[in-house]
Amino acid sequence: MSSHENKSSGLAGARPTAAAIVDFHDRLAAAYGPQHWWPIQDPANPRFEILIGAVLTQHTAWTNVEIAITALREAGSLTPEAMLAHDDLPALIRRAGPHRIKAERLRSLCRWFVERGGFAAIETLDTVTLCRELRSLHGIGPETADVIALYAFDRPRFVADAYAFRILERYGWWQGARRYERLRETIEAALGDDASAGFYDELHALIVAHAKQRCHKRAPDCGRCALAATCEYARAAGPA
Repeated sequence: MSSHENKSSGLAGARPTAAAIVDFHDRLAAAYGPQHWWPIQDPANPRFEILIGAVLTQHTAWTNVEIAITALREAGSLTPEAMLAHDDLPALIRRAGPHRIKAERLRSLCRWFVERGGFAAIETLDTVTLCRELRSLHGIGPETADVIALYAFDRPRFVADAYAFRILERYGWWQGARRYERLRETIEAALGDDASAGFYDELHALIVAHAKQRCHKRAPDCGRCALAATCEYARAAGPA
């Protein structure tokens, strides 16, 4: 592949291989340990809480999502029927950002969930169909759809969020335009069909942990970075 093709596709000098991605994962896992995602507050109905949390967490901190989910639980059972019955749904989720917008997104998701027959029926969908249907819902884009597919339905999907782009750009695996589907497909193609949902689960969670604790948007902490030995940005920066 020519350098022009690399730049136009978004890829850096070399495509990430399965072995390199596993090494990347393992270095982060050694630094941060198991992440135990998705964070759940309601053990009685964890999978549906993931659907709700995936929408609520759009453009807000997780602490705000926890407050909103607690308010929903205190107002009644956390089920799609209860969510659709709440006249005061926007008020209940006020702490999670633009509450009226997110209330409409939650209602759209809950209507789809009920009409589709719940988890038992939705689980029969193949991953491409599942993600396509999720993305057809009001306010659910590729990232939210993939988060739901991964964490609620155990589908092996790479979540190519802003944290992933930041870290993989610095690492040397991406350059050029930030195209969500292109990055997701690149990582999934490299890993192949053998990569489990559990691996993608931890990979995403570890990337988020690393972005928050070391690979900051400004002034990354390369001196204490678990990826420093293999990261192009850290090598170029030199010793701290």
